[in-house]
Amino acid sequence: MAVRIITDSGIDLPGELDPRLTVIHLGITFGTTTYADGVDLTNDRFYELLIENDELPKTSQATPFAYQQVFEQVRTAGEEAVVITLSSKLSGTYQSAVTAAADFPEVHVVDSKNVTIGQSLLVLYALHLVDEGLGAAEIAEKVEAVVDRVCLLALLDTLEYLKRGGRIPKSVGAIGELLSIKPVVGVEDGEVVMLGKARGSKNGRNQLHQLVEKHGIDFDMPVLLGYTGLSQKLLKKYLDDNRAIWEGRVAEEDLPITSVGATIGTHVGPGAIALAFFAKN
Repeated sequence: MAVRIITDSGIDLPGELDPRLTVIHLGITFGTTTYADGVDLTNDRFYELLIENDELPKTSQATPFAYQQVFEQVRTAGEEAVVITLSSKLSGTYQSAVTAAADFPEVHVVDSKNVTIGQSLLVLYALHLVDEGLGAAEIAEKVEAVVDRVCLLALLDTLEYLKRGGRIPKSVGAIGELLSIKPVVGVEDGEVVMLGKARGSKNGRNQLHQLVEKHGIDFDMPVLLGYTGLSQKLLKKYLDDNRAIWEGRVAEEDLPITSVGATIGTHVGPGAIALAFFAKN
């Protein structure tokens, strides 16, 4: 039986989507206008709107009805499916998928406990397992077994959007901006957490590098790099400074780089760089 992988637009993947992958699109609202993320709102346009607007956009979760429609298509096609959602601690999307799947025993739901390129790694791994001929239940089991190995680390260029979103006090944000503090964040147990603060971009890149080395990258599994905003410039600088991580393993021109979309871009703003990888056992 053919297996379909289903996810939501919390993911960020480079290039064309695999035809065996279905993406449920979340809503992004600026003022009174709501867009379908990735459908009528590109990442570039999202960052243009983010910079132009004084208020942060609102994101809306996928509904049980949206999942039910896709699950009906899976059943009609005689397929089975694995759903990999963004972290249940960041969105109600996971619960929507679980609710809809109650009437579809051929559908298996996995909480990625991650977002953006971290969530994307699990989608890529699931597609690899489809290639190996595994059934949906076994794929879901294997994906769940590696969820806690996914490391998503990011260096933010500004505290402004964390401040505007109420995730840090305004006073802390103001002082941080004055001192050119660059926060290093990660995802732990499904939540975005502050892992460190560095003064200046160079120290921030060094701190990010130290965290990557601490975990170690399993190059036998997928790796992804991401950036927020309209330019890869800061990510390229990080790669130039830390070339030793990749040398002899992946050619720089083959590194998978993708733009990070609205789901996380809303909260970190432009200029952030991120790495997602499976930590070594």
